[in-house]
Amino acid sequence: MVSVATAHGFYSDDMHSKHLPTLLLAAWLAGGAQADTALSLGAAQVLAESARSACKALGREVAVAVVDASGQALLLSRSPAVGPHNLEAARRKAYTALSTRQPTLSLGRQARSQPDTAALQYLPELLLLGGGVPLTQGGSALGAVGVAGGGGPENDDACARAAAVGFAPQP
Repeated sequence: MVSVATAHGFYSDDMHSKHLPTLLLAAWLAGGAQADTALSLGAAQVLAESARSACKALGREVAVAVVDASGQALLLSRSPAVGPHNLEAARRKAYTALSTRQPTLSLGRQARSQPDTAALQYLPELLLLGGGVPLTQGGSALGAVGVAGGGGPENDDACARAAAVGFAPQP
C-alpha cells in the first residue's frame, strides 16, 4: 500500500504503488506552487489601501498596482482624480521593483548617475521613476507595489514604502 500526504490531502493506493515517484513529484510541486503564491488578492488590497491612505495624508490621490512574484498584476486601482496613464505607470513601477529587487527611486537615480546602467531606461517594461517598492520575505521576492500620480517621485516612493512597511506575508 502507498500513502502520500500532500498539501492538498492524503492519497492512499494499494494497487498503483508504481506511481509513487509521480505522486511524490506532484506533492513537491504543489508545495512549491503554494510558496510562490504567498501574495494573495486580500494582501494586495491591503497594500493598495495602505498606499492610498499614505498619499491621502499628503493630500494626493493616486493609482496603485500590486504585482505577484511572477510580475503579473494582482491589483490595479486608480482614483478618478489622476490621469489614466498613471495606472500603467504604477504597474510598470511595481514590475521594475520586482524585477530589479530594489526601489525604483534609488534605481532611477543610480541609472542616471552611472553610464554603465543608463541603458536600463531603454528596456521596454522598466520604468525608472520613484514609486515602486519590492516586497520580500527571507530574501525571496513575493511581489511589489507601485504608486503613480502622487505629485512626484518622492511622494510616490513614500506612499509605496508606507504600504511595504506594513506588509506582513500570509503563511
